[in-house]
Amino acid sequence: MDELLKVAPRPTGAGEMFQLLRDGHPRTRSDLATLTGQARSTIATRVDLLLSSGFVAPAGEASSTGGRPPATFAFNPAARVVLAVDLGATHSRLALTDLVGTVLAEHHETIAIAEGPGPVLDRVVEVGLDLLATARRPVSDLVSVGVGLPGPVEHSTGRPINPPIMPGWDDADVPALLSRKLRVPVLVDNDVNVMALGEHTSQWPEVDHLLFVKVATGIGAGIISDGQIRRGAQGAAGDLGHIAVPGGLDLPCRCGNTGCLEAVASGPAIASALKNATTSADVVALVRAGDLDASREVREAGRHIGEVLAACVSMLNPSVIVIGGVVAEAGEHLLAGIREVVYRRSLPLATQHLRIVASRTKGRAGVLGASAMAAEHVLSAAAIDALIS
Repeated sequence: MDELLKVAPRPTGAGEMFQLLRDGHPRTRSDLATLTGQARSTIATRVDLLLSSGFVAPAGEASSTGGRPPATFAFNPAARVVLAVDLGATHSRLALTDLVGTVLAEHHETIAIAEGPGPVLDRVVEVGLDLLATARRPVSDLVSVGVGLPGPVEHSTGRPINPPIMPGWDDADVPALLSRKLRVPVLVDNDVNVMALGEHTSQWPEVDHLLFVKVATGIGAGIISDGQIRRGAQGAAGDLGHIAVPGGLDLPCRCGNTGCLEAVASGPAIASALKNATTSADVVALVRAGDLDASREVREAGRHIGEVLAACVSMLNPSVIVIGGVVAEAGEHLLAGIREVVYRRSLPLATQHLRIVASRTKGRAGVLGASAMAAEHVLSAAAIDALIS
């Protein structure tokens, strides 16, 4: 007996049926009836509703076994767009994407997050509207916004909580400030969680256990476990930067403690050890120019990061560790230092198939993750049912 015929009927409406179509594979009404066990008249009604919403579109005809070929239908990711926002301490990258993360228009510029939520978010709105115009999409096509912020975020409310490098942002209602002007739902998370989501969905969808590590002004990690982002009880999971480095230097950290990973291995920490560097970008430029001192300091920073990651490998057992952020652009020196220590200090079982790699998204991990977060919010069964009702 065909396995499809054993599937129990689905009890809910068009939104639930839409989930079957999200993989992009065209299906006929007959296919959907077989998959769900529901009457063909019910299937026809729900397909018509989804077609009218634009989220599902005709996809040609299936091969015929005799008579008129049946029509097929598939998810239409171009039906709507989302705005993806990646904010860092000194940069912003915004992208307008379709519902599967295809970038339609993009903008990157230098900002100062310390200017506060008012000026920064006003600029986000301005650039977002410009991107809609560039992509020739009406404002009515925008269905949600995803935002990554460079500090701790209470994901359920989208409010930053005591962010150390974001003066004036504590408890700011970021979703309300943006949705008031853009008139759509706004999802907010810590930037490293968003980057982990972007790297996972776009580059490693088949990997269920992944750690994304951002090395820049600060150091943090996003944790993918069982295919899902893990934020912890208060959204503070993955804060590697404030773990003490075993045997590390007793340097003061902005958190008030000493010897934290961020104090000894972040971009500014590396720059402080060099004569000709003041920023993370300066460090990268020196390494690329062949400066031996810069290369040596970056590799040593990698070793410090590896000391902390070795404990993470033993605790979380990821199959892939992705290294991103500005300092990772220095190339293999950082990765070599990390690999040297992780493979030496972690148990063989945990590292047997472990890959430690550079980010593949070329600086887009944040906007790709913000896009995925925003799209998921509007493509859930409940959201689709609310839309077409």
